[in-house]
Amino acid sequence: MAIGQTRTKRPDWVAQGGQYEYRVLRIPAATSRNDARRMLTEQAELGRWELSRTLLFAGGERKVWLRRKIIRVRSTLTETSG
Repeated sequence: MAIGQTRTKRPDWVAQGGQYEYRVLRIPAATSRNDARRMLTEQAELGRWELSRTLLFAGGERKVWLRRKIIRVRSTLTETSG
């Protein structure tokens, strides 16, 4: 169906405060538009991904970039000196 891989954006982008995780999907030309929409909707609802960019090739293959914010959790269990 689709090949997905996850990566983080350029280090300079992260240094400037933009912290997103990216997933690139290749959707074959044989996949109908409705099936592609359904797959992307599932990714958005279940994985909290949002559409970042799409590319449609001449043969009908689609390349889709999804992104989601990286949520960093800080520990609240640190010792306080007092």
